[in-house]
Amino acid sequence: MGIKLYPKSKQANGNFNFGEILEKKPIGFPQDNGQLRPYSNLFYWAHAWTPIKRSTIGLHPHQGFEICTFVLKGRINHYDTQLNKWIKLNEGDVQIIRSGNGISHSEEILENSEIFQIWFDPDLSKSLKKPASYNDYKKNEFNFTEFDNFSIKHILNKNSKMWMDSEGVVINEYFFEKSSSANIKIKEDKIHSFFLIDGEVSFKGLDFKKGDFFTVSEFENIEIATQKSSKLFEISSPIKPSYSTYSN
Repeated sequence: MGIKLYPKSKQANGNFNFGEILEKKPIGFPQDNGQLRPYSNLFYWAHAWTPIKRSTIGLHPHQGFEICTFVLKGRINHYDTQLNKWIKLNEGDVQIIRSGNGISHSEEILENSEIFQIWFDPDLSKSLKKPASYNDYKKNEFNFTEFDNFSIKHILNKNSKMWMDSEGVVINEYFFEKSSSANIKIKEDKIHSFFLIDGEVSFKGLDFKKGDFFTVSEFENIEIATQKSSKLFEISSPIKPSYSTYSN
């Protein structure tokens, strides 16, 4: 598979409330007409932001999927029918809805705020039989590994406080200082999905810009280099999950 690049121009577009919330979707719904369809146990990935003022995605239901929201900038307010109340999440916080046999939720994105909302495929033959559950995790609950000129925020792995039922998912966020580099190990049974949140990076003779989405597999490792401060988000997931997903 190698390296596959999906720049902004190849990602699907979306919006809520007549453009109060705008979206770019590296992995969209079929009707969104984006270039990339679900793969591994990744079903949906949207980068959403409020260009002018706060706006709310109204109450709506889910079943089966695990739905994660990552607050990249600003703040959001979350409501669901399990909590039955609104709660605040700030920049760097993460929430997960394990929608199980059914839950409804609403998200208010405040002004000048950005999020990822990413849907994962657990084993639906099991998850649809479970009651829904919700957790959120504050920025200071995640472990960081510090190097000379970059750091890694470890969001999800086998030792993290955050957990999900979807198989074999690891999530990291890389923070690069100016003129820095990092070696990222690519596992042979995983596909690594990257979104460049900010800055510019390069590797294997290719240059990537803010908003680019790319996938990497079939390498032992890659050397990411940058000449300016950059922020890179990574999800590694199984090439072939052990259970049926929407993509297979």
